Amino acid sequence: MPSDLPAVTLATASFPRPFDPEQAALGRERWLQQAAAATDPGLKEWAEGFAASAMGRALIDAVCGNSQYLRQSLTRELAFVRRIVEDGVDATFAALMASLEKEYGQERAIDRLMTGLRVAKRRAALLIALADIAGLWTLEQVTGALTDTAETAVRLAAAHLLRRAGEAGTVTLPDPQRPWVGSGLIVLGMGKMGGRELNYSSDIDLIVLYDDAVVQTPQPDNLARTFIRIARDLVRIMDEHTKDGYVFRTDLRLRPDPGATPLAVSVSAAEIYYASVGQNWERAAMIKARAVAGDLEAGANFLRYLEPFIWRRNLDFAAIQDIHSIKRQINAHKGHREVTVNGHDIKVGRGGIREIEFFAQTQQLIFGGRDTRVRIAPTLRANRALCEIGRVPLATVDELEEAYNFLRRVEHRIQMTNDQQTHRIPEDDAGVAHLATFLGYDDPANFRADLLTQLGRVEDRYAELFEEAPSLSGPGNLVFTGTDDDPGTVKTLSGMGFQDPSRVIAVVSSWHRGRYRATRSGRARELLTELTPTLLTQLAKTPAPDAALMNFDSFLEKLPAGVGLFSLFVANPWLMELAAEILGTAPQLAATLSRNPSLLDAVISPDFFDTLPGTDSGLAADHARALAAARDFEDALTLSRRWTNDQRFRAGTHILRGITDGDRCGAFLADLADIVVPDLAARVEAEFATRHGRIPGGAWVVVAMGKLGSRQLTITSDIDLIVIYDVQGDARMSDGPKPLSPNEYYIKLTQRLTNAITAPMADGRLYEVDMRLRPSGNAGPLATALDAFLQYQKTDAWTWEQMALTRARVIGGDPALAERVATAIRNVLTAPRDPDKLLWDVADMRRRIDKEFGTKNPWNIKYARGGLIDIEFTAQYLQLRHGHERPEILHIGTAKALRNAARTGALDPAIAAELESTLRLWRRVQGFLRLTTAGVLDPDQVSPTLLAGLARAAFPDRDPATVDFAELDTTIRSIAARAHAHYVALVEEPASHLTPPASQQDLSLP
Repeated sequence: MPSDLPAVTLATASFPRPFDPEQAALGRERWLQQAAAATDPGLKEWAEGFAASAMGRALIDAVCGNSQYLRQSLTRELAFVRRIVEDGVDATFAALMASLEKEYGQERAIDRLMTGLRVAKRRAALLIALADIAGLWTLEQVTGALTDTAETAVRLAAAHLLRRAGEAGTVTLPDPQRPWVGSGLIVLGMGKMGGRELNYSSDIDLIVLYDDAVVQTPQPDNLARTFIRIARDLVRIMDEHTKDGYVFRTDLRLRPDPGATPLAVSVSAAEIYYASVGQNWERAAMIKARAVAGDLEAGANFLRYLEPFIWRRNLDFAAIQDIHSIKRQINAHKGHREVTVNGHDIKVGRGGIREIEFFAQTQQLIFGGRDTRVRIAPTLRANRALCEIGRVPLATVDELEEAYNFLRRVEHRIQMTNDQQTHRIPEDDAGVAHLATFLGYDDPANFRADLLTQLGRVEDRYAELFEEAPSLSGPGNLVFTGTDDDPGTVKTLSGMGFQDPSRVIAVVSSWHRGRYRATRSGRARELLTELTPTLLTQLAKTPAPDAALMNFDSFLEKLPAGVGLFSLFVANPWLMELAAEILGTAPQLAATLSRNPSLLDAVISPDFFDTLPGTDSGLAADHARALAAARDFEDALTLSRRWTNDQRFRAGTHILRGITDGDRCGAFLADLADIVVPDLAARVEAEFATRHGRIPGGAWVVVAMGKLGSRQLTITSDIDLIVIYDVQGDARMSDGPKPLSPNEYYIKLTQRLTNAITAPMADGRLYEVDMRLRPSGNAGPLATALDAFLQYQKTDAWTWEQMALTRARVIGGDPALAERVATAIRNVLTAPRDPDKLLWDVADMRRRIDKEFGTKNPWNIKYARGGLIDIEFTAQYLQLRHGHERPEILHIGTAKALRNAARTGALDPAIAAELESTLRLWRRVQGFLRLTTAGVLDPDQVSPTLLAGLARAAFPDRDPATVDFAELDTTIRSIAARAHAHYVALVEEPASHLTPPASQQDLSLP
């Protein structure tokens, strides 16, 4: 504080009345107790006399009856209070700062320094509070004194740490008596500290840098570690709570990209950051940057270097838009008062301090490049400068200055109460009344009226900024600048359905810091700023918005560049909506899209949403064209995955958009496997033959089972395969450089095929392969000789294995062997069998499955009673029961098998039709759920978006908007119950009357 000002005393000051008289009385009592305990008779006499005086009592009551924190400081510092009363606030504060410099300027012991700084901070805080409460200082004097206290503490701490580093030999100090000179350590005061505007319980925002071109060190390899340690210890000296309290909470998050950089950053790294990915909000923050400790000359040089970054002489339209977005992300309204006093945040809430600061900073960024007169750190002075150059009307400046002074006084009283860094008006009426009293109001209603008036004026003036520009805030505040979470944004994101708003803010902020290749260019970040509100709105519609955002983040991380895609989104908003839907509701498609973002280019092609092609309409030819570029076997694996996953992505998008469904899409997905698996089998065989040759007279085939066999794959289905081989003649070994016996040859060839299909690569896996349906399951060899296969089916096969054969079909390999295998399978299925044993085995198998996997959740489409297994078991039972007399009943597809059963008289046509209808319903629902849920649907976690898609999949003829989940769930349960009843009538109930076979099968469930 200026030392030439006349001394100001508390003698004629006016103090607010105590809100809590009991606390005031306790404060007086504590004061007198401390006085009685004083060892200095003069202090004892003075303290007792002061408490008895009208002025003393008014001061003690005002402090102790309104602030527990100040009461503790006041009653602990009798001697210091005496100095304030006798010498005045100005002289006492100047003497306090001078003594701090004198006593600790050369301090070597860190513990003593920490104690001294804490005692000085406590005394300064008490003095400043008294000067503020009594109205003896202006706001500028109050914030200036708070800043002087912080700056002195930081300067002394930095000097101590530099001296210690010099003594340790990690840096060479040009002037050990003045260790900061030429040290290269730069401590920048940012925000309110840089602008000399600290609030009463303020954090201090610092950036710690070291000029790698200035620092002298005998240990250049340890340079970064040395200054990181200095930064860490600086925070500890300032921030650590001890028995004496703390000095200032210290925040280093305004440094370049704090999530990815150490506590201390080299000047060269900082210069590269600001020149390449520095954001406009960081330009705004740098307006107030000021070197406050360390090497002040190096700090000044760094800030001079940054001037072209902060003060751009020429702003293109996009840059101005981005500056405007600093303001436009906040949902500002003019003339519509929705502010309530209780709980209002006077810093970042509507009409608050932040709006006054942004009012100045956004215009400084625009006009400061050409007019140096507005390059001023303090907010009110900046507004005055803008007024002087004709950019802001004088009336507006006056209104904002009055509001700023008022709001900062309110802020200080809120913080003085308990020394908390908060800006929020108390939530309850009693708290508001307390605050009003502390501010000197007799009636809380008058305080409420004044506060609303000031907030309203600020909101109106703020809303006038860039009034022509459309809002970027969407449903509310969406601010992703700075380091602290904007409370309005947290509220907006929570209201949108995000569970962890802080994480959302951190993720979106990281995009704007240019951590990904896609967001490193300024244009990409500007486009992303425009897109973010719409993107978040779309992601919020998905079942799990937080997971959807992380999927989008992974997607962004893999993008090679961003401008093209973001421009595509701007030009095609529906495409961003689709991308959000995929990333938020279809995990499998999201993974594919993240691996191959260029798929979105295909989406906008005119034929992307055309009917999915079949094998007879060019699908195989398209695959051949894609694989024609393969230079070797590894290339073929990569291209196979890419082609198949791209086609699956298209199919999944069709399901998601209701163009097709899981039932109709099953054949298309099977076509993909039918094309790619045989092609890979042939390539694997050719590759295998280069080392092991071929078996003379040998041949092999790949047999599809399960969903692939029945041509009803889903997007996420694995594929069930078995391999059968045969050798004509007496060949005992293959004819290659490393010969193998037939058995070993085909087993290893099968291993190679499954590895080729399942190996994870950059484009993901092709399919998961399940070979447990081979003879003897996991206990049997991977490849089975045809003779062994026939013998096994004749003598050893369990009933469930022959049930599985009803869906077996050969999809690749030697054509002649394929025909023989198909005949053999048909012969097994049409062989006569004991109907009672068959019935018992089918019912027992279903019972075992229900015991292990049974569920009451009807959305577990496979295992729920009346679900897929009940219907499939019914069809398989009927085929095995009647296949001998009526071979025309056989069909790999369950729906066609049910129709065949009706046509041959094995099943009532009405029941067959109902079961087929239910089967198709389950396939539609399962196809959709496999896209949109990672596991089984939880009926309690169904979002509106998921419900709409589910309703459309289940009942495509109904308007999804008319279906609520309770109705859908009830309908599904009813349909499942009817299907289960048919299974019970056809299988379970008749089997219950049979005598169990003498020997029970020891089944292992497939």
